[in-house]
Amino acid sequence: MNVASAQTPQPTQPLRYIRANGMEFAYLEAGRGPLVLVLHGFPDTAWSFAPLMQRIADAGFHAVAPFMRGYAPSGLPDDRDYSLLALGRDVIALAEHFGEQHVQVVGHDWGAATAYAAATLRPDRVTRIVAAALPHPRRFLLRPSRAQLRASHYMFKFQLPGWAERKIPEQDFAWLRALVQSWSPNWTIDEDQYFTPVKAALAEPPHLKAALGYYRALPRVMVSREAWQFLLQPLQVPARVIYGEDDGCILPQSFTGMEHLFSEEFDLLGLPGAGHFLHLEAADAFAERVIEFLRRH
Repeated sequence: MNVASAQTPQPTQPLRYIRANGMEFAYLEAGRGPLVLVLHGFPDTAWSFAPLMQRIADAGFHAVAPFMRGYAPSGLPDDRDYSLLALGRDVIALAEHFGEQHVQVVGHDWGAATAYAAATLRPDRVTRIVAAALPHPRRFLLRPSRAQLRASHYMFKFQLPGWAERKIPEQDFAWLRALVQSWSPNWTIDEDQYFTPVKAALAEPPHLKAALGYYRALPRVMVSREAWQFLLQPLQVPARVIYGEDDGCILPQSFTGMEHLFSEEFDLLGLPGAGHFLHLEAADAFAERVIEFLRRH
């Protein structure tokens, strides 16, 4: 497979704004048809998914890519809740805003975690998910290998009060840029197309703290009865999980041995030569696999 970078448009497409689940979301939109929410992760924004959104729209769907809660220009939640369950409820609220009883979700990284959460909370509303670069949360959180724990070193550093808030903005986000490169070693990062929007989303301290809040909410998962119910039950909707075979963030071995965590249709696909940001590194191959699965609905 030839791995090629997607050309993400400069941020000139008009943004739209809505209120859902008690806060304001900025979002990009394309096409008409059944609703598909496209959710970004860290460090990323909805802008990097513009090419994929257009492909999904051209296939006959209504593609909506929100800036996740806390990521500028979306708002900051008053309750500062960045738990998996809060993220999942955002999906349902967004679908309701668009007047849809059913929604399909394509998520990458934290967007994938959100897709799993939404489908677990409301399998009657979320009919199908594509999870990119993240296995089922139970597999990732409860059965990490030693190698994966080493690869996840940044997650532990993010728990230190104030460390990431100081480190990430230093020298024009140099540490974060290096982290992204280690996750996608074969990818030439495009400053203007990918990283400039990321810096804009995280430039203001409250929004950077919000993005870190996703990671800082994880320890509470281990002591939350409701979250444990989420982690322990198999996913009840069809799911396709796609990973990059050269991912330095979530190692390929972390995707094995999780078939029992899916009670409906499930398949697992690896993209050779791609790292963590496979929607940008292997744009055509990724889009084809996403659209083929969405069309099964």
